[in-house]
Amino acid sequence: MDFELTEEHKMLQDMTYKFALKELEPIAKECDREEKYPKELIKKASETGLVGCFIPEAYDGPGFGFFENALISEQLSRVDLGLSQAIAAASFGMENVLLFGTEEQKKKYLPLVVNGEAISAGAYTEPDAGTDLAAAKTTAVKDGNEYVINGSKMFITNGNVCDFMVVLCATNPWEEKKHRRFSLILVEADRNGITRNKIKGKMGIRASDTAEIHFEDVRVPCGNLIGEEGRGFYQLMHFFDITRTHVAAQGVGLAQGALDKTVKYVQERQTFGKPLASNQGVQFILAEMATKIELARNTCYKAAWKVDNGQMDAGLNAMAKYFSAEMAVWVCDKALQLHGGYGYIDEYDVQRFYRDAKILEIYEGAKEAEKMTIAKRLF
Repeated sequence: MDFELTEEHKMLQDMTYKFALKELEPIAKECDREEKYPKELIKKASETGLVGCFIPEAYDGPGFGFFENALISEQLSRVDLGLSQAIAAASFGMENVLLFGTEEQKKKYLPLVVNGEAISAGAYTEPDAGTDLAAAKTTAVKDGNEYVINGSKMFITNGNVCDFMVVLCATNPWEEKKHRRFSLILVEADRNGITRNKIKGKMGIRASDTAEIHFEDVRVPCGNLIGEEGRGFYQLMHFFDITRTHVAAQGVGLAQGALDKTVKYVQERQTFGKPLASNQGVQFILAEMATKIELARNTCYKAAWKVDNGQMDAGLNAMAKYFSAEMAVWVCDKALQLHGGYGYIDEYDVQRFYRDAKILEIYEGAKEAEKMTIAKRLF
């Protein structure tokens, strides 16, 4: 077993982290305070090859895999999770087009996202259908060569800024098995009948756009169907199995960033005439933080590597996401505690890391859903 990254992977890590320090760090506080979506940053990231890195070269993408995607997400999240999410989610939902779309759809939409000419979104969650996606009520009824879409979506990343979105709709409500009732349909955001409302006042990742979307008699061509009709739920589950490695990497990166800041702080902070770092109790906490981060990193890397090598393990991906997210929340709590009162004020970044961390246990499947996936495979 070889745990060593290739020189190319190390170069990718180094390039991404330097990009994060140069482009993310100077605007992180401003975007958080003002809940500002960084459109200029997305363009710079796309020019650097950090948007849609999993998209093949045939569609103008870098042609990386989901392992490289995890490396990029980790390094960006070391600096700021909200901005990291804005960059990563600029191609959100395009995994479905890549995996299940027609060649025509791939050629039309994937290059737009990679080149920074458009932003995509995945509109799956509903007000009364979060983890239980099979309870979604948004409908798409055929009328000639068009679908007519009605319903609402909630907590949609990029919902207010996207140019097009992949929408989970009930197209086959008569199917006895509820999981066969759904399809994925690509919907351009400028179509008549779409209302988008930005969700403000989020606890964390405030630079990442989140919206509520309403569809009222929205018409789209039947050619916008992604994959097979009635297979949308299964396609979406496959999508989540993959993207959980991305969230796991975000947790690793966020925690590493919090540890970096804490190690620096405890060496500078003087208490009782000595650096805080000289206290053995503080050293023990730092050791625990570093250990948990490394365990999460190894699980994340293994899960992402297996995805790229045709050995995808949904249980392992769920473990990576669940453990990394819970670890990040724990590490950020310890980081803030070691900063004391300074960690509680806006001047210090660690309070933002603390607020951002919690979302990792919620989006892309709540940690309880990950435990269900893990337990199911035990039996």
